[in-house]
Amino acid sequence: MTAPRTPVVFIHGLWLHAASWTPWLELFAQAGYDPVAPGWPGEPDTVDQARQQPELVANTSIDDITVHYTKIIDALDASPVIIGHSFGGLIAEKLLGQGTGTAAVAIDPAQIKGVLPLPLAQIRAALPALGNPPTYISPSPSQKNSSGSASATHSARKNPASYTTNGRFPAPPARSSRPRQPTSPSTPRQP
Repeated sequence: MTAPRTPVVFIHGLWLHAASWTPWLELFAQAGYDPVAPGWPGEPDTVDQARQQPELVANTSIDDITVHYTKIIDALDASPVIIGHSFGGLIAEKLLGQGTGTAAVAIDPAQIKGVLPLPLAQIRAALPALGNPPTYISPSPSQKNSSGSASATHSARKNPASYTTNGRFPAPPARSSRPRQPTSPSTPRQP
């Protein structure tokens, strides 16, 4: 008799699609786990559909997402390990805090309300959204040059085009139409 495989639930962050976890699903399956990456409530099946209809996930609350994933996890045969990135990390923490799941990994999680100190990297990653109030209620297409510092995968840094075409969908536009100049330790960063 074969031992049961440990389920792993992947939860993506804002402006990403469940398809962004595909390489991780393959890796975890090869390692003997039973991984799944369900989308958020209302999330279309494909990245292209999500890009065409970003309003389907707009105005989805933290509680809506948490209830959605609780139902998915409750339907599994065993309690899973939950892995979330960015906003998905916040949801993973919340799920574990309410007793859902065996363990959780929060990769660069979003801050829970009331947590004030933020590392510079998180502030920089959130600026495109926080600096553009219209994106608070209406997502818009992301810019190819807006990823990088908060990227969840090393491969995305090697091939940024794959990151923006394989899993990202609506996000706040870049604050400036001028692309950032590459910097080195001896080169001052341009605003």
